[in-house]
Amino acid sequence: MRAAVAMGIDEDDPLSKLTLRDDWTQPIAPEGHSLVRVATTSINMHDLWSMRGVGVRADQFPMVLGCDIAGWDPDGNEVVVSGSFGNPDAGHGDESFDPGRALVSERFPGAFAEYTIVPNRNMVPKPAFLTMTEAGCITVAWTTAFRMLFTRGHAEAGETVLIQGAGGGVATAAAALARAAGLRVIVTSRSTAKRERALALGAHRAVETGTRLDEPVDIVIETVGEATWKHSLRSVRPGGRIIVSGATTGSDPSADLARVFYRQISIVGVSGASRVETEQLLRFMEAADLHPVVDSVFPLDDIHAAFGRAQQPDLYGKVIVRVSES
Repeated sequence: MRAAVAMGIDEDDPLSKLTLRDDWTQPIAPEGHSLVRVATTSINMHDLWSMRGVGVRADQFPMVLGCDIAGWDPDGNEVVVSGSFGNPDAGHGDESFDPGRALVSERFPGAFAEYTIVPNRNMVPKPAFLTMTEAGCITVAWTTAFRMLFTRGHAEAGETVLIQGAGGGVATAAAALARAAGLRVIVTSRSTAKRERALALGAHRAVETGTRLDEPVDIVIETVGEATWKHSLRSVRPGGRIIVSGATTGSDPSADLARVFYRQISIVGVSGASRVETEQLLRFMEAADLHPVVDSVFPLDDIHAAFGRAQQPDLYGKVIVRVSES
């Protein structure tokens, strides 16, 4: 089968290890799992980190990466995949809390191939209102944003949320979900064009990164890390919440613990999402007529170009990789 295969680790030039293969062996699904034909996937930083050796071992390569999955089950039904492969019983009812859980591509082959393996319980029917292109970014960005805002962030209508970074996949999803849920939405970006785009898509306010806000916010959605962490701490109200799901600019910022305990700020981590949340998200999106922001679409043959586009400073939304046609 056709697949984009990561052949090893290179910290400085990870894409040099990504090779297109026509002869890659089709995986065999073990009991309780199904072979899914992949229609679309998207580019995530997790893929680059893996090829840089973060969270993986050298002996795991060669491997097929790709964290988002939208496609067809063995009976031809359209499905999207919830991203935490784990046991809900081991996670107190939530498989993302299972100590042994894994993200897509960490335990089984990922989505940069014509076929991949998915636990049966992780397959969720794709609703008709989403195209396959749009569904190609649900597994990671949209479920993460939903969990950050509602499951872990306990966002409520009327609250104000600050979303650090205007153009990323999680940020664009969080802005759309928060606006639809009745929150006041503030986004940040160093790019004037991205701030204007965010306002056109429904943000109430868009400010330059690091700008001091007129009033503190109730919630901060933080995926940037070191570059925005101090601003996040200074922008949240006493008793407010900072919800963290990533650190694209570095993961070791100054904690400023005195501010955290004196202002009683809650810092909450998010990694992955459950099948239940995936189903809730899709119902929410359909009811509110929300559709993912797609920056661009590339065929699997152009996956190197897709990775290149995903790292451009003017990126806005998700880069989708089309693997198979219907």
